[in-house]
Amino acid sequence: MNDIITLDYESGGEKTADLIRSVLLPAFKNPALEALGDGAVLDGSEKLVFSTDSFVVTPWRFPGGDIGALSVCGTVNDLCMAGGIPRYLSLSFILEEGFLIRDLETIAASIARKAAEAGVIIATGDTKVVERSKGDGIYINTAGIGFLRAPGLGREQIREGDGVILSGSAGCHGAAVLMARAGTIRLMRDPTRGGVATTLHEFIEDSPLTIELDEAAIPIDEPVAAACDLLGLDPLYCACEGRMLAVAAPEDEAAVLAALRRTPGGEQAALIGRVTQSRPGSLILNTRLGGKRLLTKLTGQQLPRIC
Repeated sequence: MNDIITLDYESGGEKTADLIRSVLLPAFKNPALEALGDGAVLDGSEKLVFSTDSFVVTPWRFPGGDIGALSVCGTVNDLCMAGGIPRYLSLSFILEEGFLIRDLETIAASIARKAAEAGVIIATGDTKVVERSKGDGIYINTAGIGFLRAPGLGREQIREGDGVILSGSAGCHGAAVLMARAGTIRLMRDPTRGGVATTLHEFIEDSPLTIELDEAAIPIDEPVAAACDLLGLDPLYCACEGRMLAVAAPEDEAAVLAALRRTPGGEQAALIGRVTQSRPGSLILNTRLGGKRLLTKLTGQQLPRIC
């Protein structure tokens, strides 16, 4: 590890994992945290799913959305990936002196709209203001609580022969129910920081299993592919909040795909790979040209400050 925090530590790749393993897990060691899921499963009269996230997007408004919509969708999606049905969110703003009230009103409207779509309630919150030049406009922190409906998800459930599914579905409160009804789901995660490649690498690292991806089967929008070609980026390492990666038992993968494709936004869900034992602990891309490419975890940043 470095002696100081750099921007590489928020990339979601190897640096982030190193920080978690070396500093945070030893400090806060407990079974709920050590699972390292998108959300924690907590015991109670009814099992709960709990997640938190912070959003530091610059600029706060971008094509297709803004920091407000992202803050709701990101947290709702994390709860779904842990097998929960989201119900409540907390919402905290850190505002920089000079931020425009009309911009805050726009962001608040986005939050309200997305919360209504997802069926969640903003149940508590907080607002702080920092001096000019010390807050980058606006930061948002959210925490979410939901009820567990698809228990037993985890990387230890993955088996050789399982299918790897990528969903175009924006996270919604019905996703976990659809997945639970569709068949045997081993694991669900959203490929945010570090993208599809880094997230899948986390599924099988330090295990006897391999994930082999079919490059031709991975859905990538033409504008995204063109932008990545222009900027020298790899779309497999670009964050994609609101997408879902799932590992499904081979006998149930068709039902899972069908359920996802019936979900608004999930029409392009695809089977993109399979779990094997060809090279333990590795993520392999079978290319369109017939070759093989070894995909590692993201070690730095492709793009700064996007979720």
